[in-house]
Amino acid sequence: MAEALVLPELGFGTANVGNLLGVLPDEQAHAVLDAAWEAGIRYFDTAPHYGLGLAERRLGAFLRSKPRGDYVVSTKAGRLLVPDRDWDGESLDLGDAYHVPASTRRQWDFTPDGVRRSLDESLERMGLDDVDLLYLHDPEGSGDATAAIASGAEGLHALKAEGRIAATGLGSMTTRSLELGAEAWLDVLMVAGRLTLADQPALARVVPLCAVNGTRIVAASVFNSGVLATDDPGEDALYQYGSVPPEVLEKVRRIRAVCRSFGVSLPAAALQYPRRFTPVACVVTGTGDPDQLRQNVAHATVTIPEALWDALAQEGLIP
Repeated sequence: MAEALVLPELGFGTANVGNLLGVLPDEQAHAVLDAAWEAGIRYFDTAPHYGLGLAERRLGAFLRSKPRGDYVVSTKAGRLLVPDRDWDGESLDLGDAYHVPASTRRQWDFTPDGVRRSLDESLERMGLDDVDLLYLHDPEGSGDATAAIASGAEGLHALKAEGRIAATGLGSMTTRSLELGAEAWLDVLMVAGRLTLADQPALARVVPLCAVNGTRIVAASVFNSGVLATDDPGEDALYQYGSVPPEVLEKVRRIRAVCRSFGVSLPAAALQYPRRFTPVACVVTGTGDPDQLRQNVAHATVTIPEALWDALAQEGLIP
């Protein structure tokens, strides 16, 4: 495994920097990246998918002003960006919730050549010479996760053998894809929204496989898109990028009540919960708000009594 790559305990994900769910002006995108850096964050994750390359371009412009040895950066492969000849000159990429011109479209490609091309194009967009970690991104979306992971992993292992990346990975919200990634001896799994205070399907097989194989986990979407991000989750809260189901909201409010009895905020508990599992090396959060970023960093460092986790387990709210 990639022992040489050190993953900081807290990282920043750049989906919002790619105009996820709304337009983020250039100056605010820079401000949130700067806030992350000033708060001590040194791991930054991005993807071609995020805003059809916008997040990569913005992140690269920011990181080019920093010493290369001072940060870890990852991007993803599996979706190539190709010109959309049918674009009308006005429409936005709202089908994927990104407020950017839909002048390009995503094309699934997990072949070894496609993975290599994706890395080359990402580096060109970012203006960087290399990335530390390359993930296969949502392979289940290609229609055949097994085949996509097999061919994609071949491409990743070749890039690592050539010294072009320090570590191989896979990122997904689908537990079966994550299991296949662990079985393919990838170095890191980005577990998105499947190892959270509200939802833990990754505990069944993904976490045990990682523990056996020595695969490290980066926990992402730990707020489940928003329902765990505030101490006052309402019916308008987001859950997995959609409306929160009533039963999930009820469970989250019960978790909040237990947290309050210990004087702990719900977002702090949500940020720290995944770190309780040995394979989890890092938690990644994302936001377009510098103040929220600084609050997340504070939440990640507060002391949480062990009795809180015991109480949640006794109430049947976590395993």
